[in-house]
Order: sequence, then structure tokens, then C-alpha cells
Amino acid sequence: MPCKVPGKNSVFWKLACLLVVFCLLMIWLSWSWGRYMDKRTGFLSEQAHATLVRYAGEAERAWETGQQAGVDQWLQAMGHREPGWVGVIGQDLQSLSSYPLSDRESERLTFLRGLDWPISHIKTARPWLKVPFPRDPSAGSLVIELPQRFMPGRSQIIWRIVTNGVIPGLLTLLLCVGLYRVLIVPLNHLREQANAWRADQLGARLSSQTTGRQDELGELARAFDQMSERLQSTVSQQQQLLRDLSHELRTPLSRLRVACDSEQDLEALRERLSREVDGMQRLVEDTLQLAWLDAERGQLPVEDIQVQALWEMLTENARFESGWPQSRLPCLVDEHCWVRGHLNSLAQALENILRNAIRHSPPDGVVSLSGQREGDEWHLWLDDQGGGVAPEELERIFAPFTRLDGSRPGDGGFGLGLSIARNALRLQGGSLWAENHGGGLRVHVRLPAK
Repeated sequence: MPCKVPGKNSVFWKLACLLVVFCLLMIWLSWSWGRYMDKRTGFLSEQAHATLVRYAGEAERAWETGQQAGVDQWLQAMGHREPGWVGVIGQDLQSLSSYPLSDRESERLTFLRGLDWPISHIKTARPWLKVPFPRDPSAGSLVIELPQRFMPGRSQIIWRIVTNGVIPGLLTLLLCVGLYRVLIVPLNHLREQANAWRADQLGARLSSQTTGRQDELGELARAFDQMSERLQSTVSQQQQLLRDLSHELRTPLSRLRVACDSEQDLEALRERLSREVDGMQRLVEDTLQLAWLDAERGQLPVEDIQVQALWEMLTENARFESGWPQSRLPCLVDEHCWVRGHLNSLAQALENILRNAIRHSPPDGVVSLSGQREGDEWHLWLDDQGGGVAPEELERIFAPFTRLDGSRPGDGGFGLGLSIARNALRLQGGSLWAENHGGGLRVHVRLPAK
């Protein structure tokens, strides 16, 4: 299976950039800070450099004023000031004092160091430094065993601990903070959301800081919120459905109790019981179908359906039940109107809409089906002459157990037909809505065209 390339807003790139910055910062630190520390701990300090140059100037003045005697006198004074070996030599590496050089001292003179040389790696003994006379370097030089107090690198171990331990540790801590903000913080928010669901707090939502991210974690957060909204909506609908169903069943059950306690003759009692049981059966069947349609997530399988033929079948049943003639149920779309839908669900949805229109129509009313093709869809609408509904109720009529008998006089039904129709059309890629039109109600249906 080919590996998918991460998107430009992927967490992968954020982590990659964070690690690259961290590595580059560590490399820069190792290079620049290392050079700084080598210079600080591997070379003479400015104070030591100035002191040794001053000693060389004193030796030069002693040579110029008293030659060997002057140098001897100055060396005696230096013996009290510096405990190490001190000498003054000429260009031929011979002593300018009256004190001759020993073989060991002559040998050491071949390994002299300059003031600007690194000397931190000398571990066995203090180095001998050669400091030329300041005014006339060709006249001679001061040779001195570097005093212990001028030895660089006395705090080298501490600086190495800081450089190689403390600073990388702090940078690693910053890297961990960055990883925590990129990964752990949104995951903690998702965990809190899941815990809220477990505590039945279905109204809890993630912060916009988490859902606004443009990476995979942001997508996951938005999916969590959508799932939470869907779960809350489903639970609320099921609870409302249960409350409405219990309310609707209470009335026929009360009538059954009254009928059983009455002294009607057997035939009248049987007719009453049959009518009430039929009503409760329709109520339970419609409620179960509505619950199934609401719980169904995937689209129903579709096929090509001719709307004109389907309308003829539905109006035939409607004429038998209502006694309406065919002339009051016209179909204004021709045989070229074909849609893609689930036949049984579409038939039931249109049948519910048609029955609702007939139920709320005046005695001489007309219910017509019209439509037109709009791109890849067919826009159908069913008109009645029942007086319409209040504008603020146009959406509520699709809610379960909603009957607007006050605004549209009529009887029968449980207020489930339009709700079932909308859910059925939704599951086959269609939509359903209503508006007032020409003194009646126009119910719109939109379905994919063949």
C-alpha cells in the first residue's frame, strides 16, 4: 500500500520543524559556545597578558640602564615577586644576566610559548613563556615560567558541565515543552471530552483553540465535536420520541378503559376496541419506523424511478381512501421525469405528504404534483389549498408528533408523516421543506435525477 504524503498542515511537519530547529540550535551552541569557552579557558586572560608585558618592559629598562648588572638586580627583585623561574635572553638564546643557563634550562628554551598561544592542554608542568621586549623586540626577551595564578582553565570543569550538561538539558526541556504543546495538550482536551461523555455531559464541547487547528489533531477534535453533537441530538430525539409516544398512547388507552367499563353492546364495544387497537398499532409502527430512519446513517440503495407512474399508484390508493376523483389529484410532470431513489421509501414519503395534503384540504380542494429539472436534480413540489401554516411553524411541522390543527383544521394522524418523509428522503440523497404558496401549503422535494 503506497504511503500517503503528509499535508502541509500535518503534525508531521510541525514535529519535523521542531526537531530540525532543536538540532540546529544544538550544533550552533556546540560550535559558538565551544569556541567562546576555549578562548576563555584556553588562553591567557587580559590581566595576565598585561602583567607579563609589563614584566618584559621592566626587564628591557633594566638591560638598557645597567646591562648585566641591571638585569641581575632586576632578577633578584623578581625572585621575591614570582616564585617560578625567570630569565632574560638575547636573540641567540643566551642569558643577558651574569647567571649562566643550565643544560635543562637551555633545553626548555627550545619549547617556549608565546603570549597568544593556547596553553590549557598543558597538564604536567607550568609552561615557559617568551615575552619580547616591548620597545625593541630584537634586543631580547623575557622568559618566565607562567605563575600559577595566571594558569587558564581553573574553572574549565565547571564550564564543561554547564556547556555539555546544563545548557543541553535546558534546550531538551524546551523541546519537551514544544512537544507537549503540539501533542499532549490537544490529547488532554480530547480525553476530557471523552470523560465528559462518560459522565453523561453530552453538551461539553472542545475549545476553539483545539478545533481550530489545521492538522490531524484539529480534524480529530472537530470529529469529536460533531460526534458529540450527533450523540446529543440522537439522545434528545429518542428521549423526546419516548415522551411523545407515551403521551400519545395515554389517550387511546384511556378510551379503551372507558369502553371496557361502559355497558355498550358487544358489537359496539368490539368496533370501538378494534378502532383504538388499529390506531395504537399505526402509532407504534410509525414511531418504530421513524426511530429506524433516524438511527440509519448510510444512504439507502437507489434505483431509477419514474415519478409519473409512482404518482398514479399513490393517487389510486388515495382516491380509494378519500373518495376524491382523479381530476383533483393531477400530475403536471411528464413521463421524462425520472429520479434516483429508494422505491419503497420514496413511495411512503410521497404517500405521507399526499395524505397530509388531502387531510387538510377543503371539501373541493385540489392537490397537484409539479416539478422541473435543475441540473443533476429534479425539483418536485406538491401544492394543496388548505390555507397554509404560520411562517414560524413551517419547520416545526416536520418534527415528530406535531399537529397544527389550530392553524390547519382537520383530524386524524399522529403528526409523524412529514417527519418520516423527511428522514426517508434524506437517506436517499434528497431533501424536503415547505412554504406557503397561493393560499395553501407547498411541500418541496429535491431528488437526484436519473
